[in-house]
Amino acid sequence: MANSAQARKRVRQTQRRTTVNRARLSRIRTYVKKVETAIATGDKEAAKAALKDAQPELMRGAKVGVLHKNTASRKVSRLARRVAQM
Repeated sequence: MANSAQARKRVRQTQRRTTVNRARLSRIRTYVKKVETAIATGDKEAAKAALKDAQPELMRGAKVGVLHKNTASRKVSRLARRVAQM
């Protein structure tokens, strides 16, 4: 258990950041899932539109530190390649 005022404050801050980061990561996963669903159904226009929405979300996640920069770039690249191959 946190014994100092500083440690108690760090616990509060960590809980708050964890909640925000989980929400961000969930939002990113939802956008990626929309792209994958559009690819699975074979609707190229929907897949392009979903990718256009997902790309900024992934990069924003990398910017704020929820995802590593290379991870976000890799995901965008692979999704874009799959959409282009349709």
